[in-house]
Amino acid sequence: MPTVARPDPSAAPLLSIVIPVFNERENIVRLLEEIAAVPHLPAHEVLCVDDCSDDDTLPVLLAARSAHPRLRVLAHRRRSGQSAAVRSGVKAARGAWIATLDGDGQNDPADIPTLLAARGDAAPGVRLFAGWRTQRKDSGSKRWASRWANRIRASLLRDATPDTGCGIKLFEREAFLDLPAFDHMHRYLPALMQRAGWQTLSVPVGHRPRVAGVSKYNNLARAWVGVSDLAGVLWLLRRGRIAAAGAVETGAIDGLDEPRDRRAGLDRPAHDAVETDRPDRRADVRGALAGAVPRLP
Repeated sequence: MPTVARPDPSAAPLLSIVIPVFNERENIVRLLEEIAAVPHLPAHEVLCVDDCSDDDTLPVLLAARSAHPRLRVLAHRRRSGQSAAVRSGVKAARGAWIATLDGDGQNDPADIPTLLAARGDAAPGVRLFAGWRTQRKDSGSKRWASRWANRIRASLLRDATPDTGCGIKLFEREAFLDLPAFDHMHRYLPALMQRAGWQTLSVPVGHRPRVAGVSKYNNLARAWVGVSDLAGVLWLLRRGRIAAAGAVETGAIDGLDEPRDRRAGLDRPAHDAVETDRPDRRADVRGALAGAVPRLP
């Protein structure tokens, strides 16, 4: 049996690929194999964040680590949604730049080099490269609903982005973690990045039909949620301010060493992502493998 080359764990990767997953046992291994086959990727790691799947997605991911040494597996201790899973992955990532993919396999990992090439040609102020599915492979009703949602969002937010729902994106980790975090924020990243003073760019990418499993969204539910989300993002945009701060010597101001929001405990997440290979979390992993997904007290 051939030996699988393992990356140096002490070497920080240039790119972290973050994949939120929920009930994708039939798709996730195929997606990992496709990522491994993409040529000319820089030094990278892959982080899959399981959002308390009902099926055996988590054990499948744990078993896949032997064949995919770049893979890191995180597991939410309670179901928190796709945006929370993305944020958990980004927070745990070691790369300065993040590429995201949906766990259903409809995004093609072969488009990651396309986004990286766009970054190489772009101005320094562009910190988000959003995939643009010019030829969607979804049902007619889903394409229709998405088309109208994008038109309404674009007219209100004026983010000049034709497709904010595409799962494949490339962005700077630091810029992302500076954004306000809320449920479904992954659908509004261009507007949020622009609010923070950065530029964004849409890049045409491929799209594929789902070959296994079922969609986690339906048109009506997404429409109702979208109304409140859009109102909240509009509120943020109207109150957005871009502040420029100069460096101050450490200790010149009492408490400067620690950000105010961290001192107040405001940066604590509403969920708890556990990296499954940490020794202090092995009991949590055993519980997940037994079908009892660990939850917060």
